[in-house]
Amino acid sequence: MLNSPYNLKFRHELKYYVNYAQYLTIRQRLRNLISQDANASEQGEYHIRSLYFDDIDNKALHEKLGGVRDREKYRIRIYNKSDKTIHLEKKIKFNDYISKVKASLTREECDRLIAGDYSVLEGSTHPLKKEVRDEMKYHLLKPVVIVDYVREAYVCQQGNVRITFDKNLRTGLNSVDLFSEELPTVRAYDDEYFLLEVKYDEYFPEYIRQAIQMEGLIRQSNSKYVICRKLLKFNTWEDQ
Repeated sequence: MLNSPYNLKFRHELKYYVNYAQYLTIRQRLRNLISQDANASEQGEYHIRSLYFDDIDNKALHEKLGGVRDREKYRIRIYNKSDKTIHLEKKIKFNDYISKVKASLTREECDRLIAGDYSVLEGSTHPLKKEVRDEMKYHLLKPVVIVDYVREAYVCQQGNVRITFDKNLRTGLNSVDLFSEELPTVRAYDDEYFLLEVKYDEYFPEYIRQAIQMEGLIRQSNSKYVICRKLLKFNTWEDQ
């Protein structure tokens, strides 16, 4: 990973579970301190749908469940169920830091990748596209699960801070139909929780830290990918 072809910039990433009352309290404090994401709707939210990939050995899943410190995973991400912006992404975890690289996809490239046709990336000079092509070709990387949620985001230039609330986490189970308006999804949580994520560079302003009061929150390490993958059955005996 240290010999990566990418110019990586690593950031801190902290994740917490918050209940509805905590969400309302923290949101109100943030609204008085920092700005909402400029890409959000009038309601201050936007929809995210990601299609995660894994290889024939389910490497990304098993490394996360096994507590492997340094790992990576691939996904295609769209916003508001539209094909206007399609990103091929690789998320990298190194020690306690995270980084992300991405490349834009056309709708044709996206559809063919989902269908398993990695030849659509032949001839690309983008290192991520070449990497995904090779992963699909040699390690049988393929789409495995859709992760669906609504995000409310706040940003602060000091420390390049980004704070997000992810709501209504759902999964498309065995469907990989990324652009479907009628995609059947199920709740990924039994209880009404929100996922609070805090990302920043080297510096996290103390006034934002105090507003969130992270010391009283429950730190969590599960990724949305793992949460949704756990709802899938891997063996026929699980139905017995």
